[in-house]
Amino acid sequence: MTRRLLSWLVVAWLSLAGAGCATVDNPDPFEKVNRGVFAFNEAADEAVIRPVATVYRDVLPMFVRTGFSNFFGNVRDAWSSVNLFLQGRFAEGFSDMMRFGSNTVFGMLGVVDVATELGFERHGEDFGLTLGRWGVPSGAYIVWPIFGPSTVRDSVGLPVDQLAAPQAFISPSAAQYTLTATQLISTRASLLQATNLLDDIALDKYTFVRDAYLQRRRSRIFSDESEQ
Repeated sequence: MTRRLLSWLVVAWLSLAGAGCATVDNPDPFEKVNRGVFAFNEAADEAVIRPVATVYRDVLPMFVRTGFSNFFGNVRDAWSSVNLFLQGRFAEGFSDMMRFGSNTVFGMLGVVDVATELGFERHGEDFGLTLGRWGVPSGAYIVWPIFGPSTVRDSVGLPVDQLAAPQAFISPSAAQYTLTATQLISTRASLLQATNLLDDIALDKYTFVRDAYLQRRRSRIFSDESEQ
């Protein structure tokens, strides 16, 4: 696990060397390579990930799928609170901490989301957003195999986020892979309807996904700043 994370850091920092090529008018200087990776991801999704996610959605009862989604969301809440504290947003950080505590203690380790009923809003911060709040520029747009859309800044944050994932705290490799696969399929199953809609409306799916990703990450950083 540590070696894989270090490899991600090395790749991300090497990519940082080319970040200067990105501009506001051209955030995607590596478009040719990115399109190739995007095509690979689409093929892998069509051949394996989407069919498995469809079976997952159709076979498992809703309460089981919701439980898995809640569990992974609960772990992300804990990491979100850390990022909020790093950003100096202490009230929201305590709110996400209370989300995590409430769901862990009263929601069977987060399987049941009681925190939302108690009025604790989910913020969903990650280390890439924290770097953005610290003034680190996004750099060039990057598409990673399986992981999908990113930027140089978010790529640097990704291995740090992985250190806080639940599988990072499990020692047997088989259990790590099982938990990672479950998280991937659970996330993909929740996006099936949106993906079908995107397939119908997008003339150039690559451009649509890229622009939507960059706009959302930008709005997350600047809208958070405007609320302070």
